[in-house]
Amino acid sequence: MGPKDALLGTFAIALACGVAVARQDDALKTRAERTKFEETSRLEDVEAFLGALSAKSNLVRVQTFGTSESGRPLLLATLSNPPVSEPRDVRALGRPVVFVQANIHAGEVEGKEAAQNLMRRLALGDLRPMLDHVIVMIAPDYNVDGNEAVDVMNRTEQCGPVAGVGKRENKNGLDLNRDYMKLDSAEARALVRLMNEWDPHVLVDLHTTNGSYHGYHLTYSIPLNLSFEPKLMSFERDTLMASLQKSMLEAHSFRTYYYGNFEGKAPEAGQPETRTWNAFDQRPRIGQNYGGLRNRIAILSEAYSYLDFKNRIAVTEAFVEDILRYSEQHAREILALTAGLDADFVRSAQGDGEMMLGVEYEIRALPNKVPLLVGEVTHETNPRNGKPMTVMVPDKFTKVDMQDLGYFAPTRTVAMARTYVLPRDDAMKPIVEKLRQHGIAVEELTAPLTAEVLTFTVATSTQAKRAFQGHNETRLTGTYVSNATTLAAGTIVVRLAQPLGRLAAYLLEPESDDGLVDWNFFDASLALGKPAPVSKIMRNVSMSTRALEHF
Repeated sequence: MGPKDALLGTFAIALACGVAVARQDDALKTRAERTKFEETSRLEDVEAFLGALSAKSNLVRVQTFGTSESGRPLLLATLSNPPVSEPRDVRALGRPVVFVQANIHAGEVEGKEAAQNLMRRLALGDLRPMLDHVIVMIAPDYNVDGNEAVDVMNRTEQCGPVAGVGKRENKNGLDLNRDYMKLDSAEARALVRLMNEWDPHVLVDLHTTNGSYHGYHLTYSIPLNLSFEPKLMSFERDTLMASLQKSMLEAHSFRTYYYGNFEGKAPEAGQPETRTWNAFDQRPRIGQNYGGLRNRIAILSEAYSYLDFKNRIAVTEAFVEDILRYSEQHAREILALTAGLDADFVRSAQGDGEMMLGVEYEIRALPNKVPLLVGEVTHETNPRNGKPMTVMVPDKFTKVDMQDLGYFAPTRTVAMARTYVLPRDDAMKPIVEKLRQHGIAVEELTAPLTAEVLTFTVATSTQAKRAFQGHNETRLTGTYVSNATTLAAGTIVVRLAQPLGRLAAYLLEPESDDGLVDWNFFDASLALGKPAPVSKIMRNVSMSTRALEHF
C-alpha cells in the first residue's frame, strides 16, 4: 500500500466514523426534530430514543410499568446518579422523586417530545448535575394505543404538527384522565400501581389546551378541591406556582397562569366586563386532583394549542425544567411536606376530632380580580389536510381585570368514619379489589366486634341518563342512624388511620361525588329504603384484625 492508498484508507475510516457518529446523533433526536416539527414520535421512535440514550449514559434505566389495552408497553425511564432500578433504591437515597407523565391525551403531543428533550439534557447535557440531587421518572408515551392512531384529521384546529396526531382516548374509548378513581383501564391501573410502588413526591401531567383564546404560552393547574389538606393547597398556590410563574417569565420569557377558560361574552364598547376565568373540576377522577388526594404535589401543564408545535415543545420543556430546578433547590422542604402530610392525616385519624369531607361543591372566585390576558389569533391552512389551524398572534393580547373562579369549596360535608365496614359477601369483591388497586390497606375482623355503627339508609337514587366513560353515574340521598351492632369475624374493615385514608373515604362514602357508589360499583347492593352496604364506625375502637389476603 502506497502513501496515496494509506491516505485514502484513513479518509475512508474517518468518513465511516463520521457517519457512525451522525447515526448516533440522529438516534438521540426526536422524530419532531428530525422532521422539522412536522411529525410526532410513534412508539418505535420513543423506544429507539430510550435505547440510544441508555446506551450512552449509565444513569438511565428503562423499563415498563405495565401494558396497554392492546398489549403495547408502557415505557418508563428513571434517571438518577447513582442510578436506580427499584423503589428500594429510591428510599435508600432519600431524595425527591419527580414523576413526569406525557401523552395521556395522545392528540396533545408536545409533552412527549419535551420529555425526550429533557431526558437527553439530564443524561448527557446541561441538566446532568440535577441527577445528583433529584430522581426523575418519565413516562413519555402513557396513552400508547391512542398515540399509534395518528391521523391528520385529529385535532385539526391546533397549530401543528401538520402531519397529524393521535387520539384522545385509549383503545376502549376511555379518557385516561377521567379514570383515576374507577380504574377501568389497564393503563390507569398500571399508573396507580406505579404510584403505590415508587411513591413520587411530585407528579407532573403534560397536556395541551382546548378552547379560549388567551395570551399565555402555557397554563397550569394544581389540586382544586378544598376538602384536601390545606397545607398542600397553600404550598402549591402560594409558594410553588408563584415561583414557577416568575422563573418562566424571567428565565424563559414565557407567560404562564392558572389553567381555565373564559366564561361569558366580551362586553360591548363602554359596557362593564362580566366575563370570568373558570377553573375546571375538583373531582379526583382527574390526575392533579387525584395526586392531591394522595397527599402529593401535583401539577397539570397545559401548553397553548394555538402556539406553534415547536414552541409548545419549548414551553413545556422549560416548565418541567423549572419544576425540576425547584425540586432540586427545595428538596428537604418537599420531603418534609409530603412526609408530614401523611403523618398529620394518620395522627388526626387516631384522634377524636371530627374529620369532614365535601360531597357537594361550588366553584368560587379568588378574593380580588386578576389582570388576565385575552389573546388574539389568526388562521392558516394545514397543507396536509386543507383544514384551518388556529394560530396565536405573538405578543398581541389585552390585559383585562376579571374574576378568577379558581377553586372549589364544599357546600355540604359529611364526617369521615374512623373505620369503614363492608359485609363479607361476593358483591363486595369488586369493591375490595378496587381499594387494593389504589394501595389502600384492607383488613378483616378476626373476632366479633360490638360497636356503635352508623348506617346510611337510601332515600333516593338518581342515575345519570347519559353514560359517561361507560358508566351512568349514581348519586344517593339518605339518612344516617347509629345503632350498637355486633360485627361477625370476617367482616371487612378499612381503617382511616393510614396515609391514603382520605382517598379511602372519598371512595367509600355513600354520598361521595366521585366514589365507588357514583361509578356504579355498589349498584347491585343498593335498594330504596334499605341500608347501603358500606357503614361507618365514627370513633376509634379496639378491634382484632389482620390484613385481608383471601376474600
